[in-house]
Amino acid sequence: MAQMAMVMNLDKCIGCHTCSVTCKQAWTNRTGVEYVWFNNVETRPGVGYPRTYQDQDRWLGGWERTRRGRLRLRAGGRLRKLTQIFSNPTLPSIDDYYEPWTYDYDVLLSSPQGEHTPVARPKSLITGEDMQIRWSANWDDNLGGSGETMADDPVLATMSTQVKAELEQAFMFYLPRICEHCLNPSCVASCPSGAMYKRVEDGIVLVDQDRCRGWRMCVTGCPYKKVYFNHKTGKAEKCTLCYPRLEVGLPTVCSETCVGRLRYLGLVLYDEERVLAAASVEDPTALLDAQRSVLLDPHDPEVVAAARAAGIPDDWVEAAQRSPVWRLISEFEVALPLHPEYRTMPMVWYIPPLSPVVDVVQGTGADAEDAPTLFAAIDRLRIPVEYLAGLFTAGDVRPVQDVLQRLAAMRAHMRNVNLGTEQDPRIAASVGMTGDEVEQMYRLLAIAKYEDRYVIPSAHAEVARDLEEIASGCSLDGDGGPGMGGAGPFGSSSGRPVRASVETFHALADRQRADRPAGGAPGRVNLLNWDGNGTAPGVFPPAPGEPGYGEGPEVGR
Repeated sequence: MAQMAMVMNLDKCIGCHTCSVTCKQAWTNRTGVEYVWFNNVETRPGVGYPRTYQDQDRWLGGWERTRRGRLRLRAGGRLRKLTQIFSNPTLPSIDDYYEPWTYDYDVLLSSPQGEHTPVARPKSLITGEDMQIRWSANWDDNLGGSGETMADDPVLATMSTQVKAELEQAFMFYLPRICEHCLNPSCVASCPSGAMYKRVEDGIVLVDQDRCRGWRMCVTGCPYKKVYFNHKTGKAEKCTLCYPRLEVGLPTVCSETCVGRLRYLGLVLYDEERVLAAASVEDPTALLDAQRSVLLDPHDPEVVAAARAAGIPDDWVEAAQRSPVWRLISEFEVALPLHPEYRTMPMVWYIPPLSPVVDVVQGTGADAEDAPTLFAAIDRLRIPVEYLAGLFTAGDVRPVQDVLQRLAAMRAHMRNVNLGTEQDPRIAASVGMTGDEVEQMYRLLAIAKYEDRYVIPSAHAEVARDLEEIASGCSLDGDGGPGMGGAGPFGSSSGRPVRASVETFHALADRQRADRPAGGAPGRVNLLNWDGNGTAPGVFPPAPGEPGYGEGPEVGR
């Protein structure tokens, strides 16, 4: 089978949140999902979003292995779900996410002149009442809340080494997160109504809005807490991997707008019959190798023949052969899955950050790109290897060390290339690579062009009808699906609602250029996102020849 997958290079993430904002504007900028971020960027260490979502002893997400070697949902099977179907006790509350807010800007615009400056108080987007801001989607941003929250990080709590938490000694890095679109998704298995499913064409996990009954078992079942509840429609929603874009060969919105160019999108081929066995291995530290073994070499003639027999088009097989995701995961082996111990077989992988060790070496006055020096310093990372292992390898530090040593060898090797000095073949050989392989990895990680980072085969015309039916089932074109317009206590979106399966940015642009709110009802003009194309009555004084001209003080246009 074929699976769309993503790899993120954490060395390049600067924590700008551009991916989060553009995803929010495209998919969850509407009533009912104000608190929802399909894409968010967390500062690590930190408690994350929602708070402590990685603590599965509390949230019961993912799978666990029984003594008989079988997998079962941590949250319980069908009988337990039936007893709790009208009152799920294992759900994050709005306080675990955060209560979204805006500001009553009208106070600033319409307050009479007085002794004191008017204040735009924060207003809850859920109740419309005044509120106190006490939490947000990334309260730990840049370790701003480290003194109070760092100790609550579930991964940090399991570390055996003593980590210094003084601010000047603190370690941190950024972790962007989206839905993992797992090969063995526990959210799909948790859904009593069968509304959640994994697309056969590309492995994307979606929610059929017509079948969803709002039981929210999927929210509990997802260990990454990337399934959300729309409190307006009463339906579950989640990241769709921007499948309307992928179907026409475009990358996801978060990838397209990423400032650091740290995301890679590509197709991988896998053997579906191996998934359950790989997810059921007894030793959690063996899950990484087990998951890699499920992915098939797209250059193997037998794999190519089996893919064609399974109905996978030739251009998709070719895309899998050119996939940057396959190369980073299985060829260069520098990408690692997030929390493989959840046994969901996640398909969003990460390259752990090397940058802090370079800074440490440079701070000592030593050569920050000398291979032996870098190798020796990896164990003394300001980001402890044990913490990275807690995120990506179920606590096994060896694979993390191997990845960091490969990245360090690449840095040292390319320094010699750029300076024109004599190559030392021992640098590449020390990490099991050749000089040519190191340079290929450098080109992919450092200077890859757009078409190298995103190898996305377009959907075929012969499956267009099926894909259109899927889009309709996901309610992407109406009230309750992504792109939905709607009024709130602070005004409404403008223009007529447009299908989100059309390019979403164009739909938003059309709506924002309109003079009237969605549905044609009268409403206030939102000056914060007004683009100057068109005006509403009263925004400007009348021009010569217009009704009302000359009545009152003349103001230039």
